[in-house]
Amino acid sequence: MQFSERRNSTRWIIIITSFVIVTLILWNTYSFFQIFKNEERIKMELWGESMKTLLNADPETTEVELPRQIMSNNTTIPIVLVENGVIINQTNIDEEITKNKTKLNAFLEKLKKENEPIKIEYDKNKYQYLYYGNSSLLNKLKYYPVALLLIIFLFGAVVYNFYRSTKMATQNKLWAGMAKETAHQIGTPLSSLIGWLEIMKADNVDETIVSEIEKDINRLQTITDRFSKIGSEPVLEIKDIVQETKETFDYLQSRFSKQIEFSFKAPKNPLLVSFNPALHSWTIENLVKNAIDAMKGRGKLALVIKEDGNFVKIKVSDTGKGIPKKEFKKVFEPGFTTKKRGWGLGLSLTKRIVEDYHKGKIKVSESEVGKGTSMQISFKKVEKKS
Repeated sequence: MQFSERRNSTRWIIIITSFVIVTLILWNTYSFFQIFKNEERIKMELWGESMKTLLNADPETTEVELPRQIMSNNTTIPIVLVENGVIINQTNIDEEITKNKTKLNAFLEKLKKENEPIKIEYDKNKYQYLYYGNSSLLNKLKYYPVALLLIIFLFGAVVYNFYRSTKMATQNKLWAGMAKETAHQIGTPLSSLIGWLEIMKADNVDETIVSEIEKDINRLQTITDRFSKIGSEPVLEIKDIVQETKETFDYLQSRFSKQIEFSFKAPKNPLLVSFNPALHSWTIENLVKNAIDAMKGRGKLALVIKEDGNFVKIKVSDTGKGIPKKEFKKVFEPGFTTKKRGWGLGLSLTKRIVEDYHKGKIKVSESEVGKGTSMQISFKKVEKKS
């Protein structure tokens, strides 16, 4: 507990420190921006005074070299000079803009929004207005905080994804370990049950009872096999998927309420697919149980297998409550469930088995609220060797 609290405290210290550093950098950048902006204002005021001096200069008595030098030194700040609402001069502006009157007027409107104009009174009641924009350096500095925030955001996203992936990997290892341990623990009483079953056979107990118990024991062995495969790469076999699906379907049909009307439809010829029988059985079981839950134990459940070109498609349909279209993809997310009880892992696990282990596809084929849902899985066929 102390280690966990210390680790959480360290994380918060790092987060708060990072926030303070970013705030200081942004504040410092803003301060630089304001300093440069004020300096450019002073430069433009000097430029305006130089213009006023030149306009009022007497070539014989006035020294004009310094004002001209001040004006010529400005090579970065765009300027538009206006008198009586008419543009009379401009400098440091793209030639493409200066040649087009409409573009030049639009550029002037932009400058009016950037900075307050400088008023030049070159004669009594005669004024010129100097409109200027930000230099290229100031514009770059203006976007620096945005770039900095974007970099920080991307860095944060990378760190978050790394942390989340690490956490998920740790959880997956934990669940895989627990699943394997569960399989190991089930193995001991299961071996004992198999022994008792043999005793029952030797004592000539009713064959129907023995047969049903044997089916349940075989089912427990299948479940144990499933759990032992979690976290390991499953062994795929080329088998008839129709037969394997039918066996699981028949077992489930015999164990559920008679208020559910089961139907199974498939081609009579074998359909060869590369899959793991134990995991495929788990897939069918999850889909069937999910359909039964959606119908609240009463309705029609149909499983249809058909060929579609190079693919085998298995569709499980029910007459349950249905799924809204906006939730078609959400149903496969871990933790998503509409039931009061349950962890929402069934369809997530099914998707992983179908797509990650068997390289197939699973989707909500169709659904309508209040009428039912069809879930479809697709596998690539394996051509029979002659």
